[in-house]
Amino acid sequence: MSLRRRFAAASLLLALATCAQARSFEGVVTHVTDGDSLWVRPASGGAPRQIRLQGIDAPEICQAFGVASRNALAAHVLHRRVAVASRARDGYQRVLGRVSVNGEDLGAWLVSRGLAWSDRYRHRPGPYEPQEARARAARLGLWADGTPLLPREFRKRHGRCK
Repeated sequence: MSLRRRFAAASLLLALATCAQARSFEGVVTHVTDGDSLWVRPASGGAPRQIRLQGIDAPEICQAFGVASRNALAAHVLHRRVAVASRARDGYQRVLGRVSVNGEDLGAWLVSRGLAWSDRYRHRPGPYEPQEARARAARLGLWADGTPLLPREFRKRHGRCK
């Protein structure tokens, strides 16, 4: 087998192994950083893992509703058992995944209460658009202020929170 074919085969195996790392695990929430990031200690043991909730974008902690978003998430899940379904890591090496408590999707829970946006990508509405539309119509949470600033726009204008 040529070196090129061996490299291609090794690359394919690595890609398959990475896909196989799509992980689901259960654990207990030990800390809530902000409205879309939390730490979960796996039930199987080991150090807590930082999880970024997939499909939502919560306000920055120094942005309007940032503290409210974090506090609501903490009140709902801190020290509770959750299920994490993950397939990737984000740019900060956090586990990127869907998290549920008693079968309830935390992303949907946050967006439906006006505490986060359905994460848009290239003008697509995001996975929680129906929940966002209902929260917006009811003027819940961040929608009470009319037209809140998306976190990515907030970061462009003001930088990250210190």
